[in-house]
Amino acid sequence: MKIYKVGGAVRDRLLGIEVTDIDRVVVGATAEEMLAKGYKPVGADFPVFLDPKNGDEYALARTERKNGRGYGGFIFHASPDVTLEEDLIRRDLTINAMAEDDEGNLTDPYHGQRDLEARILRHVSPAFAEDPLRVLRVARFAARYAPLGFTVAPETLALMRQLSESGELEALTPERSWKEISRALMEAQPQVFIQVLRDCDALKTLMPEVNALFGVPQPAAHHPEIDTGVHTLSVLEQAALHKQPLSVRWACLLHDLGKGLTPVDKLPQHIAHEQRGLKLIKAVNERFKVPKDCQELALLVGQYHTHGHRALELKASTLLELLQSFDVYRRPQRFEEFVAACEMDARGRQGFEQRSYPQADYLRAAAKAAREVPVAPLLEKGFKGPELGEALKRERLNALKAYKEQQKPP
Repeated sequence: MKIYKVGGAVRDRLLGIEVTDIDRVVVGATAEEMLAKGYKPVGADFPVFLDPKNGDEYALARTERKNGRGYGGFIFHASPDVTLEEDLIRRDLTINAMAEDDEGNLTDPYHGQRDLEARILRHVSPAFAEDPLRVLRVARFAARYAPLGFTVAPETLALMRQLSESGELEALTPERSWKEISRALMEAQPQVFIQVLRDCDALKTLMPEVNALFGVPQPAAHHPEIDTGVHTLSVLEQAALHKQPLSVRWACLLHDLGKGLTPVDKLPQHIAHEQRGLKLIKAVNERFKVPKDCQELALLVGQYHTHGHRALELKASTLLELLQSFDVYRRPQRFEEFVAACEMDARGRQGFEQRSYPQADYLRAAAKAAREVPVAPLLEKGFKGPELGEALKRERLNALKAYKEQQKPP
């Protein structure tokens, strides 16, 4: 029995990046031997074991053979005869197909170290094209390592395109897809993830609503970059630069979907794109079974982001309606994320990246003014039920009118 560190632990050590997760492969052992040593089995698909002392994960060396569609369409074979090289060849990228023993000796049969130095994401073998999940994984790695100068090898991109055109992507479950998408959106350059998916024709299958934005013009005065798809990537880039949470990044990706439905004779104007986009945002949310907080914020940002940009011009009554829509009294954090998404949208334009966004502080202060209206005096006056709600609404409207007056220049 021989144990090796494999995959990300080896890759990131060689890159000089902190290693946070260690995968180990065991060569020359049987499941019975692992159990006899006290290891606890996990996973029904293939033999993986946990060390009872520290919870570390150990997988028996295995081979795999395609026998169906999708990510789960494989038969795995684990036995003491499976060599380390045979285990490594089934992995996705050469930089993930290296192993290291306890003495630090490197096993690199598929030239992963060479590709690390060349900053290339390259598939290990033609079997890469058997697993559709790898399209998303490679795009995610591209997003993670783009700051280090990594790009996808042309021949790997060609295999990803082959997978995209095969219909295999449609066999991915919503849960597996969302796991990769959500992780990719939290990488250093999530816009690269979307661009790579587009480059290999996967975006038009996975998110046709986002793909449809590329080539759609916007008014140059407000959007010097003109192309709506390019703008969407820039908004996502800004969200990552400003360390926004997943919910904001998801909303940034979907906020302008309605522009893909603008009639050609109305371009480059996009009147009422906010309302048109809601059914598309809902469709994408449902397709990937997106968590509720991300779903809700994406819909709200889609509907109200232009309100955010025009915040300083909004009437007090419109401002109140906006705050009520977000339930800022019970869910202040959601409104804060909306404001953040609006700011990313404003900065995600060519030449506007460093511009100030006074609407953000204006909206935060407006929300504070509305929240601080006390309920007690209204209760003392005998208001209750629906009448209390109406009275509270009037007082909040008055507070917002007073706030707007304070903002006027002397």
